Amino acid sequence: MNVPSTTLAMMLADSRLPIGAHVSSNALEAALLGGLSPGRIGEYLATRMDTVARVEAGAAVLARHLAQRDQPLAALHAEWAARTPSRAQRRIAAVLGDGLRRLADRLWPGSLSTDAGSPRPLVLGAIAAIAGLGPRDLARLVAYDDAQTVVAAALKLEPGDPRQGTALVLEACARFEPHIDALAALQDPTLLPSAGAPQIEGWSEDQSVLPRRLFRA
Repeated sequence: MNVPSTTLAMMLADSRLPIGAHVSSNALEAALLGGLSPGRIGEYLATRMDTVARVEAGAAVLARHLAQRDQPLAALHAEWAARTPSRAQRRIAAVLGDGLRRLADRLWPGSLSTDAGSPRPLVLGAIAAIAGLGPRDLARLVAYDDAQTVVAAALKLEPGDPRQGTALVLEACARFEPHIDALAALQDPTLLPSAGAPQIEGWSEDQSVLPRRLFRA
């Protein structure tokens, strides 16, 4: 299937893709229950852009680089896991990765190099390798998806003006932009950014055990 990279990026950024992404709030549900003010969701996004999104985008870019060269992703998987200490975050990444892999198997049969249980950024990078999505747009896609996931969840948890949510997504993506060149140049898995967010990791763990919740993660 030969489509322009812009079309591919738009498709992969679409929250309506049948990959199960609707189950995640990127821990926003637990964050709000834990005391985060709805007025500070923009700050929450900014923190994610400097930490979690950098790790995820870097892993996707590296997976693309390795897959293009038919190199194994096991070492990268280990590096990503070491930088994702929250078990809940690792678990939902594998769930979303499996959903994305099943979609890729339908669109590009037999082409994907990832195994079941691979986290979403690695699967996304492998798709980029076979479909011609460049590293910069891939990194931007990861950041956009991260921010959009939070904002879409916010509209369900704390209903407000969706136009403001759109503005927050664009602000988050603008904050992420200075990281793009460094991420796009990554080739060595050991150089994957190591930018932790302990509070977000804690909220992710809290989210996984909430007795009543709208989102799985």
